[in-house]
Amino acid sequence: MIIIGEKINGAIPSVSQAIENRDEAFIRDLARRQAEAGANYLDVCAGRAPEHEEEELLWLIGVVQSETDTPLCVDSPNPRLLEKVVPQVRGKGLVNSVSGEGEKCEILYPMVRDLGWDVVALTCDNDGIPNETDKKVAIAFDLIERAAGYGIGPERIYIDPLVLSLSAVHDAMLNFTAAIRTIKGRYPTVKITSGLSNISFGMPYRKIINQVFLILSQEAGMDSAIMDPTNRDLYASILATDVMMDQDPYCRKYNRAYRSGRIGPVKK
Repeated sequence: MIIIGEKINGAIPSVSQAIENRDEAFIRDLARRQAEAGANYLDVCAGRAPEHEEEELLWLIGVVQSETDTPLCVDSPNPRLLEKVVPQVRGKGLVNSVSGEGEKCEILYPMVRDLGWDVVALTCDNDGIPNETDKKVAIAFDLIERAAGYGIGPERIYIDPLVLSLSAVHDAMLNFTAAIRTIKGRYPTVKITSGLSNISFGMPYRKIINQVFLILSQEAGMDSAIMDPTNRDLYASILATDVMMDQDPYCRKYNRAYRSGRIGPVKK
């Protein structure tokens, strides 16, 4: 499972305050703890006022890259902003994101091609976010095929089928996992990713919903999760699912994580 650390996001009140105050120590701590917990990428999103987004995003990137060499997932809904910011990042990472909306593909795919980055692709278009499996799949196939026109192979694309909230759409999970299986059936090298929190929006005891969502999605073929890598229960769920799916021979990774204290009861 490819873990994209979610904690450096200005939509989180404590992070928004740290950005406002230019609190480098707070951001460094978030970056360090996620990297040490095993994040493969660190999502960096300013997520505040659009008129200040470029300045704030560049500040966040500078602070994070001064603390860790973990690759970044540079996150903004504004493709023109990503077009300006991403080339200033050290090393290669993930562009987050393209979709079927407007001219996002035409703006970002040439940059992705030229810089050698990978890219997150969301299954939404000008009509919004569909719940139906066939519509998710159609948008995903279109995004993959359009990327191919720029020389970007499926192995460089992280499709996010955008699960909707169960409190609003009762079959959201079933449609999401069906979309995963269909997309991976045609493009086995494409990667599937998702955030964990949308599924549980509006529900009580959200953490158990998120945990079960992660396990079922992993079984369906999800390769990546945008999540808190310091969450011991979520990390243990990933390793346990690998064991049960025969993707961890002799349970080596699971046992090693337990012996190191990365999973299991916190020792006092």
